[in-house]
Amino acid sequence: MTEPNGKAGNNPDAEEQKTLDPADWAGFRAQAHCMLDDMLGYIETIRQRPVWQPIPDEARARFRTAAPQKGEELAEIHAEFMRDVLPYALGNVHPGFMGWVHGGGTPVGMVAEMLSGGLNANLAGRDQIPVEVERQVSEWVREIFGFPHGASGLFVTGTSMANLIAVVIARDAALGYQVRAGGVAAVPRRLTAYASTAVHSCVTKAMDIAGLGSDALRLIPVDSRYRIDLKALATAIEQDRAAGFTPFLVVGTAGTVDTGAIDDLAGMAEICRREKLWFHVDGAFGALARLAPDIAPKLDGMERADSVAFDFHKWGQAPYDAGFILVRDGEAHQQAFVLPVAYLARAERGLAAGPPWPSDFGPDLSRGFRALKVWFTLKVLGTERLGAAISRSCALARYLEGRIKSTPELELMAPVELNIVCFRYRAEDSDRVNAEIAIRLQESGVVAPSTTRIEGRTAIRAAIVNHRTSRAEMDALVEGTLSQGRALTAC
Repeated sequence: MTEPNGKAGNNPDAEEQKTLDPADWAGFRAQAHCMLDDMLGYIETIRQRPVWQPIPDEARARFRTAAPQKGEELAEIHAEFMRDVLPYALGNVHPGFMGWVHGGGTPVGMVAEMLSGGLNANLAGRDQIPVEVERQVSEWVREIFGFPHGASGLFVTGTSMANLIAVVIARDAALGYQVRAGGVAAVPRRLTAYASTAVHSCVTKAMDIAGLGSDALRLIPVDSRYRIDLKALATAIEQDRAAGFTPFLVVGTAGTVDTGAIDDLAGMAEICRREKLWFHVDGAFGALARLAPDIAPKLDGMERADSVAFDFHKWGQAPYDAGFILVRDGEAHQQAFVLPVAYLARAERGLAAGPPWPSDFGPDLSRGFRALKVWFTLKVLGTERLGAAISRSCALARYLEGRIKSTPELELMAPVELNIVCFRYRAEDSDRVNAEIAIRLQESGVVAPSTTRIEGRTAIRAAIVNHRTSRAEMDALVEGTLSQGRALTAC
């Protein structure tokens, strides 16, 4: 029915056609099932694919076009994805990927992410079950890490953001929460923080972003196992106090990015207790070794930390992204970020009920439902199975270590503490040769290590994180390194 002026009248069907939902739900459903099947097939047959392959110029060029004015059929765009996106991803789903500390993901996490996308929940807060899911996972994390009741937890993008949040909480606890209004420039005291020279660069960025300056982070030497030197740490704190600085934070690392070293967390905790400093642990991947009974003792002392940052998308195998920050003093955590405003007013009933809200514990107001994929992962797989996968990663690293030590052409560059193995092919021009070996291995599509610098020398670095990785990939890495090294040094 139309009105005399030709406009649609009170016609529900006409109104529905103005939405962005499919006009043909049956057709859309069939295509969606096809897309799901393709991704499950991708994971199921991942060993038959190259880890990584260079992007052809013609594929790259197709991502240099103008924004589309008119829509196209979903099936056509899916075909583009299968042709131009899927074959040229980073490759961390593949068991041969060992270049960086990236998790391999699971089909469970993938379908949970689909459910999360369908709900499209904003987890800033309000009275909704998705918030309760995040709270439950936070409680599980509290139990796993041995933190007390009253501890708080928050999902974030990754450990870089979690470390920033920890620095901000520690800063405010040291200077008082009025610093949020006046800023650090209004405070005469100059804060200093401490971490090893092996600390991740995101901690330096966090000091910068928090207004304290990257120079305020004192980088402490490491020992022969690349762990922070506790005596040097205590001396640096003492010297800064004598010079008029205010030490406020010590950052321990559970799994350094270069070698996988774990600082003496118990020793650091004792220094922080004595000096009354905030003790934070950057456990980006290593913290979840708490789930592996044979590895967990290496993390003794982490339960005494004031805060711990880690990623579920690494050893937790959840899809990206799923970082987490755990804070012993939940009230201090909230005070560092809560900001009452009228449009976020709380109520005892209705949608605005259910405080405190997650947005009270971090900088983000718009927050995705990251907790759901982790909730599914823990519920379906269980902590024992995840812990066993972590143990296998470390066992594979020890196997690789043994192969390197028994091969005269190869040299182990650092002790193997967890799941990271740094080594190189012995050659006269070793830096150039090993850098080229790593690139050739990546381009081979069989295995994909990365490189790092160990005491000024280039090393091939294998970070074994993917639960699909086996001894076959370790053997392929050794044999590929030998083959490429011999070819490069033959002439």
